[in-house]
Amino acid sequence: MTLPSHVQTIIVGGGIAGCSVAYHLAKLGRTDVLLLEQGKLTSGTTWHAAGLVGQMRPNRNMTQMSRYGIELYATLEAETGLATGWKQCGSVNVAKTPERMKVLRKQLAMARSFGVECHEISPAEAGDKYPVMRTDDLQGALWLPGDGKANPADLCMSLAKGARNRGVKIMEGVEVTGVIVEKGRAVGVRTAQGEIRCETLVNCGGQWARQFGALAGVNVPLYSAEHFYIVTGKIPGVHPMLPVMRDPDGFIYYKEEVGGLVMGGFEPNAKPWKMDPIPSTFQFELLGEDWDQFEILMTAAMHRTPCLETAEIKMLLNGPESFTPDGNFILGESPELRNYFVCAGFNSAGIANSGGAGRLMAEWIVGGEPSTDLWDVDIRRFGSFTGNRKALAERTGETLGLHYAMRWPRQELETARPLRTSPLYDVLAAKGAEFGSKNGWERASYFRPADRPRPEYTLDTPGWLPWMVEEQKATREAVALYDQTSFSKLLLQGRDALAVLQRLCANEMDVPVGKMVYTAMLNERGGFESDLTVMRQAADRFLIVTGSGQATRDFDWIHRHIGEDERAVLTDVSALYCVLSVMGPKARELLARVSPDDLSPEALKFSWTKEIDLGLARVRAARMSYVGGPGFELYVPVEMTRHVYLALQEAGKDLGLRDAGYYALDALRIEQGRRAWGAELGPDETPWEAGLAFSIKLDKPADFIGRAALLATQGQPLRKKLVTLVFTSGRPFAWGGEAILLEGEPAGEISSAGYSPLAGACVALGYLRGPGANLPHAGTRAQVQLWGELVDVALHDRWPAPAPATGRRP
Repeated sequence: MTLPSHVQTIIVGGGIAGCSVAYHLAKLGRTDVLLLEQGKLTSGTTWHAAGLVGQMRPNRNMTQMSRYGIELYATLEAETGLATGWKQCGSVNVAKTPERMKVLRKQLAMARSFGVECHEISPAEAGDKYPVMRTDDLQGALWLPGDGKANPADLCMSLAKGARNRGVKIMEGVEVTGVIVEKGRAVGVRTAQGEIRCETLVNCGGQWARQFGALAGVNVPLYSAEHFYIVTGKIPGVHPMLPVMRDPDGFIYYKEEVGGLVMGGFEPNAKPWKMDPIPSTFQFELLGEDWDQFEILMTAAMHRTPCLETAEIKMLLNGPESFTPDGNFILGESPELRNYFVCAGFNSAGIANSGGAGRLMAEWIVGGEPSTDLWDVDIRRFGSFTGNRKALAERTGETLGLHYAMRWPRQELETARPLRTSPLYDVLAAKGAEFGSKNGWERASYFRPADRPRPEYTLDTPGWLPWMVEEQKATREAVALYDQTSFSKLLLQGRDALAVLQRLCANEMDVPVGKMVYTAMLNERGGFESDLTVMRQAADRFLIVTGSGQATRDFDWIHRHIGEDERAVLTDVSALYCVLSVMGPKARELLARVSPDDLSPEALKFSWTKEIDLGLARVRAARMSYVGGPGFELYVPVEMTRHVYLALQEAGKDLGLRDAGYYALDALRIEQGRRAWGAELGPDETPWEAGLAFSIKLDKPADFIGRAALLATQGQPLRKKLVTLVFTSGRPFAWGGEAILLEGEPAGEISSAGYSPLAGACVALGYLRGPGANLPHAGTRAQVQLWGELVDVALHDRWPAPAPATGRRP
């Protein structure tokens, strides 16, 4: 086949991800597609994948994606005539420890909320479904009858045939050696056989995706690790419809294959494959056996399935697969290069996820934006620093093992840290700060007394709660100091800066200099692309303050909407300024001791800013409080931050000034009903549903993205509604993600939860779906499914008082 000179879309990579994207583009009518594979289809990692296909994912959208994949796999053979090996054999997930059983019961509640058939079964019932399994030490199990398995190579070939049948061209043995870039856009590729021009380029390069991305300056942060499984001979009692079985406490999984078992797993300390770059000639190849590395999995497997002690072991397969820094895969248009899309980094779950991911990718390419909220897998969640290969290798050794390891609430990843730190990092660490990480930033979570060790992770009431409550009390009764340096800060300036913001923002942005505006940026569906705060510093200069994790995403969204003929320049100035938040009723008194400027409500109104003297420094003070109540945010040049902090600490000794961390801040904002992007707000939530109509100005002179969608849905019944949940007992401790039940039926999920001293119990935010979304709530009785137990809560539309419910991601 001769290379064409031009096609509409080029896909690089012929594994299951690339073939799925090609198939779904063709289904949407985009058939001028060329898929290029450097070797043969499936020759990278697809051919040796285990082929487990499950439905459940951490959230509703990802679960819907996986369920679509199963529907596709079940019907593809009938469409294409090529077998896929799909068998809906179900899956059994077992729990050895009480803690794991609690986690499984939470998954059960979420499955029911998401519409996935799932049942809790006893150890004996699990043994009936999986007769070769030892069950005497199990707590229980989950049975998901809709799960199954497939033959990865056959499935990939069936997708490829479905794509070809609709007009897609597939060429094997063509290595792409470069990307043609013009005016910030990908417009073609270079190969040994010549150049091909295109309008859209899709990187489906699997474990080559990072090094292929680097050819065009696109960051695709993934790294390969050695991944193992054994294949046995035939075993009595093993049959083709034997369920998939997962024993996460043993770090292992099983599936049937030709009357025997495939058993693999995710060992706690994984082995990164330090081959960089990976040769393009690594096709249908495996790495050497490593029984020492596999020993922990083999030991667990012989305990769980004693038949392995005598079974024939045909091979120990060691096939490298790629993993990402957070364990989620990577989708979307790259922020570095227009028309360059990525679909890669599936963390050993490409077979289960590629069917749905291919459709989502195709919808994004054809529609111009995602069809649903994909933030968990959006490539824009990663900053450019995440491409560091040393950090990727270290993190991969950790994230592979976390697939089946017990994941505790608020558990922090430990490798490749610390990296991004405030000037106060060492000072706060010396004062007992325990840090969490957000987009590489080290942020104080809470402060522990010098004589107390860091508490162990738990599913129950955490050991740090009393210390956090003291930080909350200081915020409400005296004054607390929060280091919020990790805020993302973007400077938009130029003649047309205001016009750009008016088009992007749903609030009125033409405000006086010094005014601070809380606003949404919406997509065409009326959903939140971001929520942020904008300070007007001059007629043509605006400082945009957004969440710590949103710098790349928001920069990309704003930058891509600046017209070619508009004069506006966007600059990320996050590293130039620290943010110190002085919160509490004594905040103004504290600042009066270190600043001669008038900070009274008359001189500096709420949501206004001005530059002030503070100690020896000049800072910008904003009367603003994400936690509710009185407070100020201080925007301090980074080189002056240490001085300002020490001046505040010295002046506040007798005022009860206390350092406070993000756990307190998060719990207090939940108590006050402040929304957070990525929790309560996202591309699928509208201002009507989130209760943020006050921040939308439909009648402002300038039109804005999402306005038409808001007008169309204004006054219509809601799909869902955000409510506050107040727990009626102080004993249960909720973490977020729990299912909400109204009259015993699933009605939604908790998005955020925290302890409230005001309530003397946990308070949460969550969305009600269905009929409850269109009813008033002022104490409505409901229940939450907390680790398998039903806990009583009261639902409120507004709690504790009808204050403006502003948001901003911390």
